[in-house]
Order: sequence, then structure tokens, then C-alpha cells
Amino acid sequence: MFKLYEYSPSGNCYKIRLLLTQLNIPFDRTEINILQKESRTPEFLVKNPNGRIPVLEIAAGKFLFESNAIMFYLSEETEFFPSDKFERAQVMQWLFFEQYSHEPFIATSRFWHMTGKAEEYQEALQQKQAPGYAALGVMEGHLKQNKFFAGDRYSIADIGLFAYTHVAGEGGFDLTGFPAIKTWIERIKNLPRYISITD
Repeated sequence: MFKLYEYSPSGNCYKIRLLLTQLNIPFDRTEINILQKESRTPEFLVKNPNGRIPVLEIAAGKFLFESNAIMFYLSEETEFFPSDKFERAQVMQWLFFEQYSHEPFIATSRFWHMTGKAEEYQEALQQKQAPGYAALGVMEGHLKQNKFFAGDRYSIADIGLFAYTHVAGEGGFDLTGFPAIKTWIERIKNLPRYISITD
């Protein structure tokens, strides 16, 4: 059975829980408290030398880290990863977008708010507003014309972007001006075997 090493509030960990649940794959969970530096212990660094979560133990002593790489591994040859070559590239395109243009601004802002560091990082939070809203604007433009992000069907591209977008408000981002994103969020919440980030 797969074992997921995670910090539950993390959107990156939620991606894996959501995908595994929607794939109906059983898994065990081990909580790693990153606030207490449990991901930096010698024992954990054997699993991921980069000291980050999530980590998926695929078999005894066989570990995979980086959330989008884990999703790729789990979704191949399933309905969550397209068979068409161009659509597969679209999935990767949006996953790279999530990691470079979205997550550094929206996810980081949420983390600072959640951990009580918003006041300490007030200036940095302000600097993240413009690029964070720019990323949401790119998503909004796409979703005005499409139901999902790749091949107009639900895939790991959607899971990757959904994880932090649907809780963007917790990081100080107001989704009121993004109706297409809000509709897409509700569309995902109504899919089979959906679980919330707090489940």
C-alpha cells in the first residue's frame, strides 16, 4: 500500500490525497510537522534529501517526491492523464505554470497567513499580490473558454491548480472578480469522490 508523508494543511499534499481518493487507491498517511522541522531529520532526509513534503512511498524504501511528479506517476494510463500527445503536453504546461507562476505567490502567502507570520512578512506579502493576481487572470482567461485546463476534461492539471486556488482567500486573494474560476472550483467540488482539503 502507498504511504503518503505529508503536512495536512499543505495544498501540495492535498493534491496527492485528492488524486489517490479519486482514483480509489487506498493509502496510509503519516503526518510530518514541517513547523517543527520534522522534514529535516536524518530519517526523513533519506526519503527526500530536499527535506520537503509530500513524499510518496511506493514500495519499501522506494520514494518519490515533488507533488506534480507524484501526480504524473499516479495518473499515467488513467482518465486523469490524457492519451493524446498535445493534451499531455498541455497538462505539463499548466503544471509548470502552477509551480512557477502561481504557487510561489498564492501558496506562500497562504502559508504565512496560516502560520501567523503575515505581519512579519507584510512587505513580501504585498509584493506577491500583483503576480498572484496575474496568475489568476491567466487562469480566468482560459476558463472563460474552457471547462478544464487540458483537452477540456478534468486532469491532474486541474488538481494541481485547484489545490491552492480554491483556498486563495486564506492567503489574502479575493476571487470575487474571477467568476470563471469560481465556477470551475464548484465544478471540481461536484466531481465523484471529491474530498476537501480538511478531510
